Amino acid sequence: MLEIRNLRKAFGDLQVLKGIDLDVSKGDVVAILGASGSGKTTMLRCLNFLEKADDGTMSFDGQRVELAHVTRAQVNALRRRTGFVFQNYNLFANKTALQNVTEGLIVARKMPRRQADEIARAALVRVGMADRADYYPNQLSGGQQQRVALARAIVIQPEVLLMDEPLSNLDAKLRVEMRNVIKRIQRQVGITTVYVTHDQEEALAISDRIAVMHGGVIQQIGTPKHIYQRPANEFVSSFIGLSNFVDAENENGTLDFGCGYRVPMSTLRPDAGRKVCVAVRPEEFLIRSAEEPGIPATVRSSVFLGMTQHYFLTLGEEKEIEVVVPSDRSDLIPDGEKVSLQIVADKVNVFDGESRATVIREGV
Repeated sequence: MLEIRNLRKAFGDLQVLKGIDLDVSKGDVVAILGASGSGKTTMLRCLNFLEKADDGTMSFDGQRVELAHVTRAQVNALRRRTGFVFQNYNLFANKTALQNVTEGLIVARKMPRRQADEIARAALVRVGMADRADYYPNQLSGGQQQRVALARAIVIQPEVLLMDEPLSNLDAKLRVEMRNVIKRIQRQVGITTVYVTHDQEEALAISDRIAVMHGGVIQQIGTPKHIYQRPANEFVSSFIGLSNFVDAENENGTLDFGCGYRVPMSTLRPDAGRKVCVAVRPEEFLIRSAEEPGIPATVRSSVFLGMTQHYFLTLGEEKEIEVVVPSDRSDLIPDGEKVSLQIVADKVNVFDGESRATVIREGV
């Protein structure tokens, strides 16, 4: 178990980390997801002592350190238990793939070279790079270099693996390929992993839990499914996947959209205020004929994307929304068509009109 408490870091007057608390269970992958400037990389650098934290503690299997007052001996001891995968690979340019992987075994573990070579070759087999053992970094593609970097990190059998945007320098196809490699190997070796990324799809695909960061604060932490289906606030809803936001009024547990369309909501908390914002995923709207009850909308355009048809509509004069439907379940709705949009009450999320925090009951 890795436990972080009250982690704080500032650069001058800029507070980058504002009291981070995080628990990572043994063998789990926790993705730290956020946009540039959210504090996620600074957090990871503090955990590996590449940045000195201003305050906070880190406990790892009972060993607790004060991050602002950590000693060199503590840093060295904890680094020996930690693997790190960098965004830009950080391979030694003058060493082959095999030599890059053996480096930690020989230098940090004081292992004889013959034994280190044997273990390193097994690690290269695990990441699919056995046939590139004698290649130098400049002879390898970005994806191949990242595989070598991953082998180098896991070969020392770390108890915790820290990964900082490891796939951001790869093209889209390679990112999908490498995230599958990382997930497979992590499951095989069971390394506790903290994985920093700005890519929401990557976080959803690879992690057991996601911590969404914004403004130096963890906004929500939970399983990928829970965060997608029940975001804690409007920011998380907009950052994880796509959401359409529609204003409404809460009248004793019934949403009134101001157009004669009212939807009873059994999931609202009793203390929910009158002014609310309803978040509807594109796939959760139901398109009906204009004569049926619903929110009046006009189709402006549509895009066919294989399995799905994406409609772009306007509510009133300005509000633009997106609706996604399976392409094999409906006839194409022409541009300019007036329709009604219905919602499924137990699927939408509702946020307070002022605080923008969820007013959905816990456990729903």
